[in-house]
Amino acid sequence: MSRRYDVVPSAHRDNAREDAMNEASGEPRPRRQGDAPALGFVGLLRWAWTQLTSMRTALMLLLLLAVAAVPGSLFPQRLQDDFAVQTWIEDNPTWGPILDSLQFFDVYSSFWFSAIYLLLFISLIGCIIPRARKHWQQMRSAPPRTPKRLQRLPEYGALELEDDAPPPEQTLRDAAGVLRKRGYRTDIRAEEDGTGSVGAEKGYLKEVGNIIFHVSLVGVLICVALGSLFSYRGQKVIVEDEGFVNALAAYDNFYPGAWFQEGQLDPFGIQLNGFDRTFDRQLDADGEPSEGFGSAIDFTADVTVQDGADAEPEETTLRVNHPVTLGGANLYLVGNGYAPVVTVRDGEGEVAFSGPVITRPDDSTYTSMMVVKAPDANPEQLGFQGLFLPSAVDAGDGMAVSVDPELGNPELHLNSYYGDLGLDDGLPQNVYVLDTEDLDVLNSREVDAGGVVLSPGEVQELPDGLGEIEFHDVQDYIAIDITYNPGELGVLAFALLATGGLLGSLFLRRRRAWVTVERTDAGRTLVRYGLLSRGEDFTLREESIALRTQLEENWPVRPPDAQQQDRPNPADSPTETRGS
Repeated sequence: MSRRYDVVPSAHRDNAREDAMNEASGEPRPRRQGDAPALGFVGLLRWAWTQLTSMRTALMLLLLLAVAAVPGSLFPQRLQDDFAVQTWIEDNPTWGPILDSLQFFDVYSSFWFSAIYLLLFISLIGCIIPRARKHWQQMRSAPPRTPKRLQRLPEYGALELEDDAPPPEQTLRDAAGVLRKRGYRTDIRAEEDGTGSVGAEKGYLKEVGNIIFHVSLVGVLICVALGSLFSYRGQKVIVEDEGFVNALAAYDNFYPGAWFQEGQLDPFGIQLNGFDRTFDRQLDADGEPSEGFGSAIDFTADVTVQDGADAEPEETTLRVNHPVTLGGANLYLVGNGYAPVVTVRDGEGEVAFSGPVITRPDDSTYTSMMVVKAPDANPEQLGFQGLFLPSAVDAGDGMAVSVDPELGNPELHLNSYYGDLGLDDGLPQNVYVLDTEDLDVLNSREVDAGGVVLSPGEVQELPDGLGEIEFHDVQDYIAIDITYNPGELGVLAFALLATGGLLGSLFLRRRRAWVTVERTDAGRTLVRYGLLSRGEDFTLREESIALRTQLEENWPVRPPDAQQQDRPNPADSPTETRGS
């Protein structure tokens, strides 16, 4: 029965005994040979900087930034629609407050997104500067030294010149000239006897393109950040024959950047003169409406604009996806609808409300929700909600529907209420919603008085002498989105520059070439050349053939037959070419 003995070196036993004694006495463990050096605080910072500025870290941060932007597409954002955010939180009482505290509704201004953004910016800067400095040094230094054995290169060839060929000194200069014509940067290394070599390299623009690409990424990050800080975005609804001036108080909704100042608002104005809707009116072969009959084709707003306080007003058109630029801001047509003009008189005969009412289309026939609030009515505040039908027809049971989006038979179908509208409490309300929970019904299909049904020019009195409502006519309105982003042109320029740099780094090739000039035993000139590419280069063979062709055009080259006569063994012939 064999026994196994574990032998511990005596040095290890002594170190273990010494460590135990130091631990018992409370003394620090002494450093020994082979121990890793302590980093220290400065060393730790240097290590962290090295890791942060590596290309691997930059790529990971770029991927992480893309992943961090995903919640901005999954959840509503306050910058785009604050009302949708509040609705989402109310509909999700458990997850809503948690996600709100983590800034999932303000993704692009959240602390975690900003941290990734800033780290990516620092990482790219740290990658670019050393890389650019190293490439600059390479561009100013001489091409690599000439290898001793050009035969080992992927592409190699040799030419033996005739007796009447130029001397070696001239041959070197001719070879350098050929390489320069092919875009190489050359360096002649002549010996005292006239022989020597030429080192050449080209393709520096490949790395330049790579650096331009990364610099452009930094430029895009800077422009996006500046655009986010100084930009603003707002919405405005403009009724026909009314206008808008670029003032903070004139916006319906306004979302400024973090560093926005009111002084950035350039003075400009726009007025809606008219609005045209184009719908599909195509009939099929039987004269019946086609499947897409009544669908929208185009919207055109005729507007008058004034770009600046001293500018002359100009008439132009505003269409979908064809914005108008004023004061550096882009004005987009994002919505439209009908605005019935109504007048509400209270129980004392005074006008409590008068003007166009913005409606919200709910379907392709422009069946629109409508809300009218008259908080100044006496003795009771009045409210109305219901539908506006552009082309109303009786659907039976006292119901009506709209069958066409154009104004064929416009009607108002409303319910009326009285009571406290809640506007005196100072709390903001949605102008398109009427809270009827604490209101009393005046008109409705469910009460004896029935609902309010009006055509243009008609008036209906309210029950209990609380007033009346009159429907005058219908006007058009448009909804415009106004965006100002000072960094968008910079983003476009750097994006194009990044594309150019990327194409250069992908399709340009970094190549090195060497040409040597020697004397044979017969006193003739022997020219050898070799090529090497940094990285995969499937066209290196074509480059070798083109270089050999141009070299042969400069000197009288001995034909292979004459060389074989001098050298019975064909393997000894110097005039050869070989490639991968």
